[in-house]
Amino acid sequence: MAEPQHVPVLLEESLNFLNVREGGVVVDATLGFGGHSAAIARKLGSAGRLICFDRDEQAMASAKVRLELLAEELGAAMPSVEYVARPFSEIAEVVKPGMLDGLLADFGVSSMQLDEAHRGFSFRADGPLDMRMDPRSELTAEQVVNQADEEDLANLIYEFGEERRSRRIARAIVRARPMTTTAELARVISAVAPPIKGEKIHPATRTFQAIRIRVNDELGEIQSLLRAVSGSAGSLLKPGGRVALISFHSLEDRLVKDSFRESARAGTLEILTKKPIVAKEQEALRNPRSRSAKLRAAERV
Repeated sequence: MAEPQHVPVLLEESLNFLNVREGGVVVDATLGFGGHSAAIARKLGSAGRLICFDRDEQAMASAKVRLELLAEELGAAMPSVEYVARPFSEIAEVVKPGMLDGLLADFGVSSMQLDEAHRGFSFRADGPLDMRMDPRSELTAEQVVNQADEEDLANLIYEFGEERRSRRIARAIVRARPMTTTAELARVISAVAPPIKGEKIHPATRTFQAIRIRVNDELGEIQSLLRAVSGSAGSLLKPGGRVALISFHSLEDRLVKDSFRESARAGTLEILTKKPIVAKEQEALRNPRSRSAKLRAAERV
């Protein structure tokens, strides 16, 4: 079976800041296709332990293939690997305080989720209004689009999508209900919110982002993870343990930045990245998704 194709974002930079060593215990909180995990596993060695979280069981199945192939290659040098099919907000229920040498999270929606029309994450191909990272979850994009009242929908699009035309878009969505597909929603948005001069993104991009964040409680998930690694009491990191977090939009990055700063003031974390690390020109050309990625890292004091 061929290894799944995937280009992990800011891979070299992530590994450098994590400072992965043989025999360590490291969590990949967002396993995805397993690109970051495979690189971490190479450094952990046979005495190491890698714990992989992902709430998307389909993504986890693909990553397992990748890591099984790596185990065949490395043989006895492969670390132990554990798979946890749960959201990373529940990490403290699995990992004990002071247990980790490192933790990595890549908060972006995966390329597989975007590319598979039936998951309903993107308007590039028509699909159902779903957007669930965990298909077992109850709330779908279709429910948000068709059931939220106009004011709540406008506030959602403004807050989570940072879309200035949120009220106009919300009004159009409510008038066009019911909707069941991504193409329908994208058409309704484009009709009332044409492309902004100088911007290259599709007019529906911010609204789709907002709905996806709401469906998956993405910001709440990040806040839970930050509490688990940054808290003065019961941090999951060992003293000297490191956390590296990759964000893809300003809402995510702001949460990480503010949490790290608060922890630094409290004396529980030392910030390793004065400014966020961004992709080098070569990576940005090779992998356009990396252009919006920002990496921040810190070390437990």
